[in-house]
Amino acid sequence: MTNVLSKRWLTKVATFFFLSAAAFAGVTVSSPAAGSTAGSPVPFVASASGAYPISAMRIYVDGNSAYTVNAGSLNTSVGIAAGGHSIVVQAWDTHGNVYKNAFSLTVDGSVTTISTGPGVAVTSPANNSTVGSPIHVVASAGAGNPITAMRIYLDGNSMYTTSANQLDTTVGAAAGTHSLIVQAWDTTGAVYKQPLTVVVGSSTTDGSVPPGATTITDIQKMAGWESCTTCAGLGGNGPAAEYGYSQGVASPSLSGGAMEFYLGGSTPYSDAIWWKQLGANNNATHFQYDLDFYLTSPQVSEALEFDVNQSIGNQKFIFGTQCGVISDGQWDVWDTLGNTWRPTGIACPTPAAFQWHHLTWELYRDDTYTHYVAVTLDGVKHYVNIAYQAKPWGANEINVAFQMDGNVNQTAYNAWLDNVTLRYW
Repeated sequence: MTNVLSKRWLTKVATFFFLSAAAFAGVTVSSPAAGSTAGSPVPFVASASGAYPISAMRIYVDGNSAYTVNAGSLNTSVGIAAGGHSIVVQAWDTHGNVYKNAFSLTVDGSVTTISTGPGVAVTSPANNSTVGSPIHVVASAGAGNPITAMRIYLDGNSMYTTSANQLDTTVGAAAGTHSLIVQAWDTTGAVYKQPLTVVVGSSTTDGSVPPGATTITDIQKMAGWESCTTCAGLGGNGPAAEYGYSQGVASPSLSGGAMEFYLGGSTPYSDAIWWKQLGANNNATHFQYDLDFYLTSPQVSEALEFDVNQSIGNQKFIFGTQCGVISDGQWDVWDTLGNTWRPTGIACPTPAAFQWHHLTWELYRDDTYTHYVAVTLDGVKHYVNIAYQAKPWGANEINVAFQMDGNVNQTAYNAWLDNVTLRYW
């Protein structure tokens, strides 16, 4: 089975086994001190440890994601407006366990000189990175005098201006290589610049589908779906669940032919995955996975997984996406080479029961990386712009997959999919 394997959450037994390690788990923040007053940008220095290796850390300011690093420590500066703020420095380990350090902070409006010298610090995008369009730009600036404005230039053209010492916005760009400059001015007129080179993978990462794209509709009605349970667990050898599916379901349904999935059993955190092979196309690089889903008991779902998989003879690209309904309440994406889930910071709250929800994932690949461009749930779109490396694989295929994860009590629940569509080009 070549589909993505689900993240597993610790059972009570595993929690007991790792008790001694977990006793030392947590997030340590060296700077800033809890309850302190600081200038902006605020220097952050923190580290984390857990029962398993730390895979990512993130800084939240008033509930908004401000900085992310795929490491067990961070050392950065974050531009924050003057006033009182709620700060959370959060970490995840490779098994999805979450560790937090929450505290209050007051920013007094003064400017903190960045330790590496006055200038512009760009958090996103990384220099020489490949991204989707629009480009997500996050930056802050500091100097000996207050910063009065910041501006983004793309290929010499002014694209965005703010009268502040920080910015977080998106800039549309055509496919190809671009010069990106984030520039700042202080009250004396001094200019600070940070030049970068970015590559936009395709102009069609804006959500449009070009003429001539292959569209496969009503996949939920197609014969030949495959499934398994133990292969859906950690390392492809998880506990067995009770599971099943039924096609041609008239109600609930939008098309008159939905597909119903069932997950149950008695072993905590058991999973099941279903997938449909759709042939192969090694020239396809862009994918749009579009579907409707429905649940009657969403509050018992540990997570719901929606995947697209492509193998091109020498590489496997796993576009694994997971709504951590009760596991972490956000969208996670699969790091194929790292063999782990990575949090995106984009919320995926518990879906409303007895209601159809529309989901669209926009994805693409280059020669070696899977790119997660954007997710749209019930009409609300969030740009992800995260990429992870593929892994060697000797097959040729395209398939879509759906997975249900059980909770600590393995409470049985059902899910329905309808209008399952894959577009690729």
